[in-house]
Amino acid sequence: MTTSTTAVLHSEWIKITSVRSASGSLIAVFAATLLVTVLTFSTVGRAEADNPGNDLLFFAFYALNFGQIAAISFGATALSSEFLNGALRISLTAVPGRSLFYAAKMAVIGGLALVVGLITSFTSFLVGQSFMGEYTIGLGEPGALRAAFGGGVYLALMTLFAAGLTAVLRSAVAVLSLLIPFILIVSFVVGDIAGGVAQYLPDRAGQLVLHQSAEGSLGPWTGLAVTAGWAAVALLAGWWTIRRRDA
Repeated sequence: MTTSTTAVLHSEWIKITSVRSASGSLIAVFAATLLVTVLTFSTVGRAEADNPGNDLLFFAFYALNFGQIAAISFGATALSSEFLNGALRISLTAVPGRSLFYAAKMAVIGGLALVVGLITSFTSFLVGQSFMGEYTIGLGEPGALRAAFGGGVYLALMTLFAAGLTAVLRSAVAVLSLLIPFILIVSFVVGDIAGGVAQYLPDRAGQLVLHQSAEGSLGPWTGLAVTAGWAAVALLAGWWTIRRRDA
């Protein structure tokens, strides 16, 4: 790693962590997930576990549905600040290499999201299980460690997916208006209508890693790979946009 690359990474770290909306969203990934975990498992956790046919492992990560909204918000706001008040022109003046600038920003965003995602996934799992009594699932149970690790990776991939789209659309509002309704509403509607095709949607594919045993043609890791593919396409589209469009 060259000195210039290290300097660019350091500058992106400072910029991203100093933007209140971005750092607040990152903190919310952990805080919202943990809060929903405590509220859910302390009230209805054992009742839900007692229902026959429930996937207890998938239920253990129920709160990640809320954490992913904050993760998407972090990815979008961490990028959108560059498109306000000519900030991108200043950034590109300091770092003329657009590919280096873009790669460093995405590396910092992805790295932060992965660290916070892993902490969030493991913490929410362990805290939730502390309320489950005889229904407790330990990390030693089949699939539990894979799900806890995969949950953190999933949050990071959704963050990068949102960041790549923000580079294309140049607006956090546009990305949030697109992705949040899609994940909360459209994905479920499409799932009911399209059947097996829905498992290739970014959120549904990635969440297969959270299941005890995934149904359909995708397995836990291949599902996560599909989400990684969506993120990669968004990141490549963002890179092409940053390189081609005027600042």
